[in-house]
Amino acid sequence: MLGTLLLIMLVLILVGSLPVYPYSRKWGYAPGGVLGLLLVIMLVMVLMGRI
Repeated sequence: MLGTLLLIMLVLILVGSLPVYPYSRKWGYAPGGVLGLLLVIMLVMVLMGRI
């Protein structure tokens, strides 16, 4: 239950960090890339039963 909740929260944060607004275009894909990596790690941990 906790793992699923964390996974959903990470997906929402990932979508919110995409550089779609004019002021955030200079950020590049760094925020989304870091959060995407965290999402993949969380997904692997949930599938392995660690969380």
